[in-house]
Amino acid sequence: MPSIRIGLSTDFNLTNELVGINTTVPSVRLDVRGQILSENTAGGTGVSTLTTYDGFLDAQQRVTSNISIAQTTKGNLNSLSGEIILDNEITVTDGTPLTGGRLDSLTVTGAFDLPHGGTASRETTPEKGSTRFNQDLGQLEFYTGTEWRTTLSYDGSGRGRGVFGGPSIIDFINITSTGNAINFGTLSETRSQLASCSSSTRGLFAGGQAGPLFLNTIDYITIASEGNAIDFGDLNISARRRSGGGCSSSTRGLFAGGYTGTPAVTSFNNIDYVTIATIGNAFDFGDLSVTRSFIGAVSSPTRGVFAGGFSQPSPTNIGWTIIEFVTIASTGNATNFGNLLDLSYGKSGVSNGTRGIFAGGTNPSSIMFNTIEYITIASTGNSQDFGDLSIARTYPGSASSIVRGVWGGGNTPTDLNTIDYIAINTSGNAIDFGDLTSARSTISACSDSHGGLGGF
Repeated sequence: MPSIRIGLSTDFNLTNELVGINTTVPSVRLDVRGQILSENTAGGTGVSTLTTYDGFLDAQQRVTSNISIAQTTKGNLNSLSGEIILDNEITVTDGTPLTGGRLDSLTVTGAFDLPHGGTASRETTPEKGSTRFNQDLGQLEFYTGTEWRTTLSYDGSGRGRGVFGGPSIIDFINITSTGNAINFGTLSETRSQLASCSSSTRGLFAGGQAGPLFLNTIDYITIASEGNAIDFGDLNISARRRSGGGCSSSTRGLFAGGYTGTPAVTSFNNIDYVTIATIGNAFDFGDLSVTRSFIGAVSSPTRGVFAGGFSQPSPTNIGWTIIEFVTIASTGNATNFGNLLDLSYGKSGVSNGTRGIFAGGTNPSSIMFNTIEYITIASTGNSQDFGDLSIARTYPGSASSIVRGVWGGGNTPTDLNTIDYIAINTSGNAIDFGDLTSARSTISACSDSHGGLGGF
């Protein structure tokens, strides 16, 4: 209650007092307990508020003029009913967060900050069509109603074909099933120790060795059909080479490292790139930090990762544990990522866009490995143990879908026709898939649904 008694015609003025309505113990300047009802107040009727000029805010507010939200504006735009209808434009300046609610149309003249975070922080039950930026993948992604997919994702129905090439034979399998490989066609030239990459429609095989000759040939195939490979162009530098590593996004393919035997045995650190949908010679991309051959490679839609290798000439035939990465859409030298579990070369890799997995290989003492190890492509760090192949081997060919990775062939030192598979998102030992059409090693493989294409 007020402490000063005033007359009926006197203004009601209080200074530094607490007033309570429906309470004898007010906690703030004006403490109103219960509902407020007004039948004849200028400004119309509606839900009561003390933040508007007339003292009332309509249950639905209609704004007919343009609104400019400045950087100093804080909080959400909403009424107590949860709705504001805007008949004109909203302009949001740089640095202004706009969160919650729904806008059917929005014009942003500066930056617009979408919800963002890593793969692990995704909502588990979002609304269909929800959009966010995945910091692990470096991609926009949306919720289809059943799963999160990147904006570069594809409907994988009817896909999942893996293709193995070399020395002359091309085989294919359906990665989503199990069974023996089927003949696809032949390469343009008989050669082994190729590098490969692919888009969702086209596979490329580059370099290799035919007898004593080293080649710079690039062939291509249409993955969904069968038939012989067709000339695409040549690797970038004139030196012919074999045993490089290949990976790709949905549009660009990379070929890294390798070595030549003429005029002397020499390893390369060159990285070449091609636009897969065209034909023509490769262009210079940058360099690996160390010259090496027999490299494993994997990719996400944004990154290519190269692991292991063998440097020549070298008095000790050094095998490298190094892992490094590049940003596929740009050009430049590779950056350090981490290290493999063991000193090895001749590994091959698979990926689903989030996780890259390397398997097999040998060391400078010719000890074969059955090791399978994995990395998280969007981060950096050393590889971790995944499980084991069914047989220790080196130089297998590998391909993947967004769910499975497969390794076919290889050398023990006896050539194999064995195909193993794993589920990429799990861990554990590989399982028998089937057999290649013939036993062989130093082959390469690609697919129409690997992690570099954006699906997951």
